[in-house]
Amino acid sequence: MAHSKQALKRARQGEKNRVINKAKLTRMRGAMKKLLALVEAGDKGKASTLLATVCKAIDKAAETNVIHKNNAARHKGQMMRAVAKMK
Repeated sequence: MAHSKQALKRARQGEKNRVINKAKLTRMRGAMKKLLALVEAGDKGKASTLLATVCKAIDKAAETNVIHKNNAARHKGQMMRAVAKMK
């Protein structure tokens, strides 16, 4: 356990950031799952509109270092390919 005032503050900040980062990651994964479900259902119109939301969630996770930028690029590419492959 932290003893100094500085260490106690850093512990509080770390806990706050952990919760925020978890929310960003969960939001990103949920959006990706929704998009893949629409792709499976074959609804290209809704999938195309949701793609922008998914890319935004992925970018937000990457810009705050919740995920690595290459990981974000890979996920965005996978989502775009999945939508583009639809009939």
